[in-house]
Amino acid sequence: MKFEIEKIKGIIVPLITPVDAEEKIDETRLRKIVNHVIDHGVHGILAFGSNSEFYMFEDEEMVQATRIICEEANGRVPVFFGMGKIRTSHSVALAKKAAELPVAGISILQPMFIKPTDEALYNHFRKIAEAVPETMVLLYNNPGRAGYTMSLPVVRRLAHDVANIVGMKDSSGDVTYLSEVIRQNQDVDFRVMAGKDTIVYPALAVGAVGSVCSTANMYTELVAGIYDKFVAGDLKGALENQFKLNPIRLSQDAASFPAATKDMANLMGLDMGASILPTEATTGVILEKMKNEMKAGGFL
Repeated sequence: MKFEIEKIKGIIVPLITPVDAEEKIDETRLRKIVNHVIDHGVHGILAFGSNSEFYMFEDEEMVQATRIICEEANGRVPVFFGMGKIRTSHSVALAKKAAELPVAGISILQPMFIKPTDEALYNHFRKIAEAVPETMVLLYNNPGRAGYTMSLPVVRRLAHDVANIVGMKDSSGDVTYLSEVIRQNQDVDFRVMAGKDTIVYPALAVGAVGSVCSTANMYTELVAGIYDKFVAGDLKGALENQFKLNPIRLSQDAASFPAATKDMANLMGLDMGASILPTEATTGVILEKMKNEMKAGGFL
């Protein structure tokens, strides 16, 4: 089967998931953020990425919200579905539900908390992907959250053995690791994206096809411009965008993950509501540092 892997490119935003006072997904504000990011230049949307708080929601909430996102996007950009369940059978069941939606693909985080062997991890991803053979699957490596890195041999085996595993998002921040994933899988159609907003430019320079950037919820034109300028040959302009973004993004690191994304969105008037408890809004000197960097970048 031929997959539309060309849809995996550019700046894909892990969309903020706005909730109301009862922590129910707010459909009106969800549709609002979909239009905001599309109107300002993203190349794709990831429903329920890490900054979307996927770990806070029940399966049916995720499915229904993704249905709304797809409806609102209306084919203007591809929509991907993110998930990171620990249990393989649970992952298979959720992937099957996601595959019934009009999504371009499914992004799957390695299981958190546990630390599977390479063989166990290979079998986990293979079973999920083979349960949805007509849907593109992207591996999602996030060692900072999962507690371990997907080994290069596991990535290579999955890329070569499983037809619908066609790409990867790497949030390690390790450009050497990222470049090795790209180098070792040049012989198959395997598209690699960075998952750290601060290394979009270097990732593109070593052959990544784009990046998944939470800051694209707020600073959409700036972040999308890194990719757009790079592919247009304006390397100087792309690097300028990257360097303008970095201090703003780095100011988030002292906040409780993932509160800073909603905090900054709310500061900019996007009205995305509160983070889901136990995550609380940023306050004090950390919030002031974030505000100062936003002001320096011209966003407040």
